[in-house]
Amino acid sequence: MLPTLRKAFAATLFLAAAAAGLPAVAQFTTNQAQSVVSTPRVRAELLAYAPEGVTPGAPVWVGLQLAHQPQWHTYWKNAGDSGLPTELNWTLPAGVTAGEIAWPAPHKIPIGSLANYGYENTVLLPVKLTVAPDFKPPLSLTSGGGELDIKLKATWLVCKEECIPEEGSFALKVPLQSATALHRSAFQAAFDAQPIELAKPGRIEIEGQKLKVQIDGLPASAQGRQLEFFPETGEVIHNAAVSGRDWTQNWQGGTWTATLPLAEQRSADPTRMPVVLALTEPRAGEKPIAWRVESPISGTWPGPAAPSARSTELSPALKAALADNAAASQAAQPQRIAGGSMVAALIGALLGGLLLNLMPCVFPVLAIKVLGFARHTQDHGGHRRAALAYTAGVMSSLLALAGLMLALRAAGSQLGWGFQLQSPAVVAGLAALFTLIGLNLAGVFEFGRMAPASVCGAQARKPLANDFLSGVLAVVIASPCTAPFMGASLGFAITLPASQALLLFAALGFGLALPYLLAGFIPAVARLLPRPGPWMKTLQRLLAFPMFATVAWLVWVLGQQSGIDGAGALLALLVCLAAVVWSFTLRGRARVVIASIFLVCTAVLAGSIGHNIVLGTPPVAAAASSADSDWQPWSAQRVADLSAQGRPVFVDFTAAWCVTCQYNKKATLADAEVLAGFKAKNVALLRADWTRRDPAITAALAALGRSGVPVYVLQAPGKAPVVLSEILGKDELGAALATL
Repeated sequence: MLPTLRKAFAATLFLAAAAAGLPAVAQFTTNQAQSVVSTPRVRAELLAYAPEGVTPGAPVWVGLQLAHQPQWHTYWKNAGDSGLPTELNWTLPAGVTAGEIAWPAPHKIPIGSLANYGYENTVLLPVKLTVAPDFKPPLSLTSGGGELDIKLKATWLVCKEECIPEEGSFALKVPLQSATALHRSAFQAAFDAQPIELAKPGRIEIEGQKLKVQIDGLPASAQGRQLEFFPETGEVIHNAAVSGRDWTQNWQGGTWTATLPLAEQRSADPTRMPVVLALTEPRAGEKPIAWRVESPISGTWPGPAAPSARSTELSPALKAALADNAAASQAAQPQRIAGGSMVAALIGALLGGLLLNLMPCVFPVLAIKVLGFARHTQDHGGHRRAALAYTAGVMSSLLALAGLMLALRAAGSQLGWGFQLQSPAVVAGLAALFTLIGLNLAGVFEFGRMAPASVCGAQARKPLANDFLSGVLAVVIASPCTAPFMGASLGFAITLPASQALLLFAALGFGLALPYLLAGFIPAVARLLPRPGPWMKTLQRLLAFPMFATVAWLVWVLGQQSGIDGAGALLALLVCLAAVVWSFTLRGRARVVIASIFLVCTAVLAGSIGHNIVLGTPPVAAAASSADSDWQPWSAQRVADLSAQGRPVFVDFTAAWCVTCQYNKKATLADAEVLAGFKAKNVALLRADWTRRDPAITAALAALGRSGVPVYVLQAPGKAPVVLSEILGKDELGAALATL
């Protein structure tokens, strides 16, 4: 490997780790303190606001802030036609009590013919704490001014097309004597969004299948404007009714009136009903924006109320999606390591790392290591040092990559194992790197003839740097592969605190490096290799071809990500790069002239077509083969629809950069006998393509206890989903189909 490239690569990795490291440490520390819980859909954080400290009579507020990923939402106290409200259960010291959630005004969230009431983007659910006059902090907290220990167990249902129940345990220490006002603006925004109580009650009258509402006392700023109607009592009105079409509202002077349809399946006959009225289109910075009023109900309800049709508070479609996710999680649990045992998870990660050496994506780096091992068959001390350096490179780079992934996930990004290869720019960079390595092995250039003498001397004095960087390179290119045992262990890792998760990744790295580490410390391995000789030059040239094969694969991956133009652009850049390297092998003035020409061509070409690589859109699908025509694009809604029809579903979570995925696709999933088995059982085939980043697929993988691909799931209505192994065999798949 060229030392300049080696230095640039090492420096880039170091700077990336340094840039991500400090924020990652801070984030992980927060998570370990349990004030933050992050999932692929929601970042939940326990906040406090005590501007005068924690004393009797002083305002003391705590709250759970939910930051939703785009298109996901949680629910208000009355969730509407489906859903469940967020629940907060507090554990507080004696003398401190928590009030009810001071719910901000919700938004109406239409879902087909239904409507829910809830929150998108970011919402804070504040709760007021009351400190008794005789409150005394525990003796263990009295040092340094004392602190108030607050613990919270929260549950929430987060939905998009599918619904996923989530929970978190939180802990926070609030200083007793000093002010806590870091999150003042967040609490103020929540206070501004809370409805203002009206002094005068409204009037509600039952008239046939409708409610006639009359509200007085609304401020002049609201009069003449359209309002949203949110009943706090569920399953009374038709929630999805649209103002101006299904229900009417009018202003008669300062009195707001409305006529609303009753729910088709009414489950309550209240005598009083609190409601929230909110401005449909509030102006920027306007407050208040919502008002609350409790009104008596007069008249006779049309027939008795029916029992609630939603025992789980979910609509049928959302019930199915939630049940599928819950069943999938339960089915995956045995593979997640029974009982959540950390020891079993560590063993699984170690075995996964060992088996990763048998995956085709690691072959190129192993080929380089075999060549280096053969050059020093008699240097036992050198073998041990090289093995240790390689192991250090594997483990440090794997921990850096895992730390970056966990930090980005904690910040809300939807990432998993192999996430860096979802970037076309990273794929292009790796293709360039392997092109240079292949050219070096093929003899197009020799490092010693191109680099300054001082650099060559440094390389001779520090040969372990090459071994260390070989370990780094092994990790970078191993990430497209998922070996057996790896999927469950890595899926388990992302649910753990950062320190435990990194321990699992360290076990994975140790397993990956273990064969070479043992070879370095067992002399018998060295004796199996022939003595150095001319055969080594032939082997070196031969090993260039696995490098070029890797380049061909990476160009194909980029073509899947950015289309034929992106692949063509990358090929042109690689040709120019090879020409630049070749020109540096020339002598005299020709070297300067030709190298300058090719460097300019490379720069111009990169600048003019680089956007095709970095920003290219996914290619238009070509005509499908007979095997591929049986597959449909995956979506959670599509799974729910097929399940409602009573059809079993097989889902292939895959990616173009996943070598294991491509092998399984060709060897098993495209097999005529397997496809015939699917058709015989009327199984719908869905393919979830994770080649580019897709938050919905990431969330689905997380629900299955996985953080990378491949993942194969066979799901039949009324049965628990079956999660198959990463190396998919026809016999295993046939046995799973036989159970349908």
